[in-house]
Amino acid sequence: MTLLSINLNKIAVLRNSRGGHEPDICHAAQTCIDTGCGGITVHPRPDQRHVRPDDVRALAAMLAGRVEYNIEGNPFAPARGDYPGLIALAREVRPTQVTLVPDGDGQITSDHGFDLARDIERLRPLVAELSELGCRVSLFVDAVVQDFAAATAIGVQRIEIYTGPYAQAFADGQAAATLAACAETARRAQQAGLAVNAGHDLSQANLGTFKAAIPGLAEVSIGHALIGEALYQGLASTVRNYLQILR
Repeated sequence: MTLLSINLNKIAVLRNSRGGHEPDICHAAQTCIDTGCGGITVHPRPDQRHVRPDDVRALAAMLAGRVEYNIEGNPFAPARGDYPGLIALAREVRPTQVTLVPDGDGQITSDHGFDLARDIERLRPLVAELSELGCRVSLFVDAVVQDFAAATAIGVQRIEIYTGPYAQAFADGQAAATLAACAETARRAQQAGLAVNAGHDLSQANLGTFKAAIPGLAEVSIGHALIGEALYQGLASTVRNYLQILR
């Protein structure tokens, strides 16, 4: 079975927009775990616009090996204010998996993966340090065939395929080419000894088609779509509850 890891960034966005502690990110994580998900994902950034370092620490204490803990982020982004940097956070909390993502402060969300031919030597010492900490290392990559043997050689254990283009093509009714690219990328990565994760804009609408095309898919990370789907699906019943109270 493919592991479902829930990305809680949007819970933190909602909380930060109002201040205070609600909605509580640990309560959200517990709800997901109680429902059966196998992992929790967070993506802290230097600008702390959603998940903050204190969230990363609180979730680590709460999860304590109960489910997989996946921390995403740019390992080259500098420390800033209370944000100590991705590697420093990994040293503190020792997550199950660290997914390295080449995103910048100016990006609203992650929108591209690593170019292994260009980035592999910069990644080598970081992958080594994370591996020594006991963290599984995954690299965020585009759905293109790269020299995945080079990633295996420096200790990378997984890739995460960036599925944003696939999701958009699926919504447009033209997913065949992007899905084929994802499938070929996964096949080549698996041939090199890497397990395959996937994430970005995967949803109830497009996930089944994607999974069917990727034999051995290890893990998917879903956040933005899940929060929207949960909002729409839960809104009617919650409104009914309020109306019942007011009768």
